[in-house]
Amino acid sequence: MLIDGKWSAEWQPFQGADAKGRFVRKDSSFRNWVTRDGAPGPTGEGGFKAEPGRYHLTVALICPWASRTLMARALKGLEDVIGVSVANPHLGAFGWSFDPFPGADADPLLGAAHVHELYTAADPRYTGRATVPILWDKQRATIVNNESADILRMMTTGFGHLATRDADLYPADLASDIDALSEAIYAPLNNGVYRAGFAQSQEAYDEAVAGVFAMLDTLEARLATGGPYLLGERLTESDIRLFVTLIRFDVAYHGLFKCNIRRIADYPALSRYMARVRDLPGIEGTVNIDHIKHGYYSIKAINPSQIVPAGPLVPASRALRTAA
Repeated sequence: MLIDGKWSAEWQPFQGADAKGRFVRKDSSFRNWVTRDGAPGPTGEGGFKAEPGRYHLTVALICPWASRTLMARALKGLEDVIGVSVANPHLGAFGWSFDPFPGADADPLLGAAHVHELYTAADPRYTGRATVPILWDKQRATIVNNESADILRMMTTGFGHLATRDADLYPADLASDIDALSEAIYAPLNNGVYRAGFAQSQEAYDEAVAGVFAMLDTLEARLATGGPYLLGERLTESDIRLFVTLIRFDVAYHGLFKCNIRRIADYPALSRYMARVRDLPGIEGTVNIDHIKHGYYSIKAINPSQIVPAGPLVPASRALRTAA
């Protein structure tokens, strides 16, 4: 992490823990919003008007939080409005880097070697974690926001009028349902897999892994009797939030994070749902299993050898199966 603008060699992926060894995720630091007219958003200051070509996303394809912003960008057809660069999936001694790796990019903004350099460019005295995603304003040369939930919402509320596809991921009539369901899924599942993987006591792990599978069981039952999406016929933010965890589960969380009571492959309804979302236009480009596996298994704190397992094999999307 960065301390007063300097990279600390004491960086660890665990972020924090409470007295019982439970993983505690740190809050994001940059919380300004891009809006249609540049007015202030729910947090932060104004002045960030949605304009084609002005903003850029820095992401890592290993990261579920970054990937959900990519999914929304694709579903809204904003590829020509918001640029993207992909970091190397390995989490090294200096955090995320732009070192060469198949499917990764050099940094087009500053020519940075590491993601943390974007943070100190935005704030030379920054103290905190250098995470992805980053929504960068090229006009003001600063970070607008590094909270994925905010950026996901902005794809509809801020950039929606620039979209070339009509996917409404946060329709007004479902807003309260989306908020409630997304919150219900986040703690036990989206963050629960990390609470299991980074637990520092047996008690913390047992609590976390029980929550993970209780939520998966609940979602399996929900999709087995409803669907095709979590809130019926329409795909929403809640589906994006769930998909990014499901697609990583069998290849990373099941083994590395010890979430090994069952696989997503053992849940018929969840498996069909995951494939259905993955086959939506633009989504396949946001999924890179090689980045996911190499990224998670590069975390020395929980995989000192950094050996990347050969399996499990993950079925290709329908588009890839058809092409083959």
